[in-house]
Amino acid sequence: MAASTGVADGAPSDLQGSGPSMESPTLQYSMILDHLIGDKRPVKELSPGVMGGLPVPIKSDEQKMIERGMESCAFKAVLACVGGFVLGGAFGVFTAGIDTNVGFDPKDPLRTPTAREVLKDMGQRGMSYAKNFAIVGAMFSCTECIIESHRGQSDWKNAVYSGCVTGGAIGFRAGLKAGVLGCGGFAAFSAAIEYYLR
Repeated sequence: MAASTGVADGAPSDLQGSGPSMESPTLQYSMILDHLIGDKRPVKELSPGVMGGLPVPIKSDEQKMIERGMESCAFKAVLACVGGFVLGGAFGVFTAGIDTNVGFDPKDPLRTPTAREVLKDMGQRGMSYAKNFAIVGAMFSCTECIIESHRGQSDWKNAVYSGCVTGGAIGFRAGLKAGVLGCGGFAAFSAAIEYYLR
C-alpha cells in the first residue's frame, strides 16, 4: 500500500514538476515565432549567389533612377515616336521609289521629271509618312502604357484597348462613323498582332 501510495503520491509530484517545464517550451515557441514572423524578425536580402544562381551586384540609386525613367510612359512614347518616324520615313521613301508617278507634273504629263524633282517628291512623301507613323506610334505606346498602369496587368487586352483608343482618335477627325471603324480596325489589328507574338 505504501508502495502504491508512494507511486500515487509520486505521480502528481512528477506532473507538478513537469508543469513548469511544459510552460517553458511555450515561451520559447513564442520567442521563435517573434523571430520568424514577428516584429523582431531580421530582414535578410536573398542574393541569387546564396540560392545557387549567379551573384547580381546591388544596384546604385542612379541605376534605379535610370530604370524608372526607362520604364516611364513618357520615355516609351518618345521611343515609339522616334521609331515610328524612322520607320515611316523609310516606308515612304520605299513606296515613292516603286511608284511610277513620282515627280510627274499633272499639268504636263508628257514631260520627263528631273532627278531633283523625283528626289524632292520622294522626300515629301517620306516626311509625310514619317509624321503619320510617329503620331500613331506615340499615341499607341502612351495609351497602352497608361492602360497597363491603370489595370495593373500586362496582357493582350492592353494592346486591344490601346488600339481602339488610337484608331478611334485618328478616325474621329473624319466623323463618328470613321472613329468607330478606326477603333474596331485598330483593336482587331492589335489583337491579331498580340495573338501572333504570344
